[in-house]
Amino acid sequence: MPVLVSDAMSTVILTIGPDHTLRQAARLMAARRVGAAVVHDPGGCGIGILTERDVLLSLGRDEDPDVERAQAHTTTDVVFAAPHWTLEEAAAAMTRGGFRHLIVLAGHEPVGIVSVRDVVRCWTGSGRRPATVSA
Repeated sequence: MPVLVSDAMSTVILTIGPDHTLRQAARLMAARRVGAAVVHDPGGCGIGILTERDVLLSLGRDEDPDVERAQAHTTTDVVFAAPHWTLEEAAAAMTRGGFRHLIVLAGHEPVGIVSVRDVVRCWTGSGRRPATVSA
């Protein structure tokens, strides 16, 4: 029987607003030991994702993390996963898109996030899901 995204995903996700600075976002991600935050912007683009790679690219361009806002670095053209997807489908979507995190939606609401680490953990049988906390 195939392993589903719902079996691998973290169900408590870090959610930030579009006006968080990159430093605030990085501190929250570091404190929760996660590589991505869901950016919720109900008045704008809706649901996006900010990753550690986005923060790193900004720093590499010498942008000020205390000035730069999450919304300017958020991916809004997001590929979403569904809880009923297999891990193979999720891994294929990540490979095609060149990213390491998928926001999992049920209906139009985020219910989790699945990372490459989650996929590998399930495929190798190594350990439990890490717990994360919303901001």
